Amino acid sequence: MQIGKSINNLRREYKLNKLSEETVQNNPIKQFELWFKDVVKFDLPQQNAMILATSNKNGKPTARVVLLKGFSNSGFKFYSNYKSSKGKDILENSSASLLFYWAELERQVRIEGKIKKLSKKESQKYFNSRPLESRFAAWASDQSKIIPGRDFLEKRYKKFEEKFSGKKISLPPNWGGYILVPNYFEFWQGRENRLHDRICYKKQKVRWKIFRLAP
Repeated sequence: MQIGKSINNLRREYKLNKLSEETVQNNPIKQFELWFKDVVKFDLPQQNAMILATSNKNGKPTARVVLLKGFSNSGFKFYSNYKSSKGKDILENSSASLLFYWAELERQVRIEGKIKKLSKKESQKYFNSRPLESRFAAWASDQSKIIPGRDFLEKRYKKFEEKFSGKKISLPPNWGGYILVPNYFEFWQGRENRLHDRICYKKQKVRWKIFRLAP
């Protein structure tokens, strides 16, 4: 097919920047912060979007885009329905990975680690900060369940909109936060001739070992 030929011929040279083990930060969180500041500086679209990859107890992988809602030395936070497909995976297998891809900067970051739940208090605090409509939606959607149609979902939304009209919207029992506690990072910077820079950090007790991978 002609489309196959056109895909095979897609090419892009990477020339914007470089990365070396001599100039990166000793702490990968600090290095991530530097790169994320560039994402904000250049006002890239959907700045906090990240791909979350999980797998169940049988090793079946699943990946999807979620939104980063905070990061620190403790890890990377996001929120979801605990009974969603991702929630079930995490319950069975806490090992997971994150991927950030910023095409405009010719950069990506891979992060691996273990996921655990945030406290109910922290989940409630974030839930209260969400737009009103998003809070109604959290109650209305039994995420990842099969539903008969769009009308069903909109009727459930209307139901909770009416239920909480003029009242405080409580935290849904199956909704809250997660944090991925990292033990591995890879910072990828596109370079010419496909000789990309791949600088990695691996947790060793309380320190991070820094090394380079072949592209």
